[in-house]
Parts: sequence; C-alpha cells; structure tokens
Amino acid sequence: MPISRDRTQYVAVIALVVSMLIWSVSGIAIKHALVVLPPLTMIVMRFVPSVLLMLLVGVVRRKHSLFCLQKMDLKDLPLFLIAGFCQPFLYYLLETFTYDALNSPTIAETLLSTSPLLSPLFAAIMLHERVTKYNIVGILVSTAGVFVLTLAGSSSYSIGNYWGILLAFAAVSAAVIDSVMMRKTPVKYSALSFVFYTQLISLMFFIPLWFVKEGPQEIYNLQLTIDKSQLYIALGCVGYLTVFASVTAFILFCYALRKIGVTQANAFNNIRPAFTALWMFLFFGEQLPAAKWIGMILIIFGLFVCQKQEKVSDC
Repeated sequence: MPISRDRTQYVAVIALVVSMLIWSVSGIAIKHALVVLPPLTMIVMRFVPSVLLMLLVGVVRRKHSLFCLQKMDLKDLPLFLIAGFCQPFLYYLLETFTYDALNSPTIAETLLSTSPLLSPLFAAIMLHERVTKYNIVGILVSTAGVFVLTLAGSSSYSIGNYWGILLAFAAVSAAVIDSVMMRKTPVKYSALSFVFYTQLISLMFFIPLWFVKEGPQEIYNLQLTIDKSQLYIALGCVGYLTVFASVTAFILFCYALRKIGVTQANAFNNIRPAFTALWMFLFFGEQLPAAKWIGMILIIFGLFVCQKQEKVSDC
C-alpha cells in the first residue's frame, strides 16, 4: 500500500508540474491575443472549441477512465453549477477588474497568485481536509518566493484603487472554491467530465454577457479593420489556450487535485510565476536578476516542504 500511495503522489506531482508549465504560458498568449481580440470575444472563442473538443474526446475514448465522459446525475448539478460559476466565469471577470483597478500589473499578478494561502482555510472548513505543519510552512515559504520573484526589480508599487485588492482576493477565493468542488464531486466522474461540465456551464454565463457587451458584430468588424498577420497570431494564441490551457492543463490539475487534495495541489500555483519568468528569459530576453533566482529557489523549496508527509505515531 505505501508503494501505491507514493506512486500516486509521484504521478500527481508530474501532472501538476505539466499543468503549471502550460498555464505559465497562458498569460503571454492572452496578452498577444488581446492585442486584436476584445476580452469576452477571446473568452468565447477559447471555450466553445474546448467544450466541443472534450465532447469529441469523451465520445471516442469511452472506456478510458481519465478521458471518458459520463452523464451527469441531476443530484450533482449544484456542484457543477457552483464550480462553473466560480471558474472560469467569475474568476475571469474579477481578474479583469483587478488588473483595471490596480496601477501595477506586478502587484495584481502577485495578489492573484495567493490561492495557496487561502486553500488550507477553505479545505479545512468545506472538506475537513487535514492541513499539516509542513503544508503551512511550505506554502508560506513558497508564497514568500512568489513575492520576491514578482516584486524584485519592479519600479511601480503604487496601489491605485484599493478595491482592486478586494477584487483580487475575491478572484482567488472563486478559484479555490472551484478546487473544492473538484474534490467534492463524486469520483465516478472522470477529470474530463468535471472540466467539460464546468466549462459548458461557464459558457451559459459568458455567452449572454458577450452578446450584450460585444456580440457577433465585433467578430465581423475584426475582419475589416485588423491586419491579417496580427489576426492569425491572435488565433494561434487562442488555439493554444483552447487545446492546452483550457483542456489539457485543467484535466491534469483536476486529476492531481483529486489524488493529493486541495491544499497540496493549489500550492503548485506558486510555481507559475517562476515558469513564466523562465519563458520570458529564454524566448524574450528578459533579464533575471539574482533576487528573482532567489525567489524561484524559495518557491521550489517551499513546494518540497509542502509535499512532505507527517510521520504518524503507531500508538
């Protein structure tokens, strides 16, 4: 049994690292897509194909436990409704308002990376999940690394509208609640099923809002006013967000979270800024001063501490 448990945790950690690698590029892809596409149009263009893709995979791979698509029981509908409303729908809206309210994107990014700090609280209250001293110490060390990594070398520390701080923590709370719903959803549903239904429900909120704020006319106008090369780059970014960020990474994260729990899984969100910094260094030539390397080391060390298991006394 210990061997099986260790192997499960090892696979879950790999799944989390891969999902964080994928999501660490998402911010770069979103930034390039938003140069051309309005926000809600980009979101709808991202999630409609992702839902269709998961439907296709679920139909083709019926017997594979990770990728099969089960029919939803009506008694479980409230769990999926809460999850779909919290993320992507509510999180994406609050994230947008956070960046708009705060003067510094660096501070906004730092605040939006604090989900590991709230995860133990939500997990303990809503799931009665055991939170160990290693979890707490590891999360605090890793989060300190995030602050060092994102704030080191930044020249803008003005807050702006203080409502932005509340919006950031509301966004993080929505993301953590979505994680709790992943854990509470019956194990009979595959990871693909959970992600499929939550994104489908999110579209039920996004599409009416899109019709009111932007609508199909916006897509038609893009064809007339935007340089075709820019449009193709934006569509390529949306394609990445659809296949990898919205489908692959979400399924891997859901699988891992159900194996090791909300607190330990969400701790890996701290490594996303580190991966993003490395991508910017490798492909965009952005410099990494010593302080940022220290921040990355703290993040990784904190993750190792967070995953450490407490010894259980035989008595």
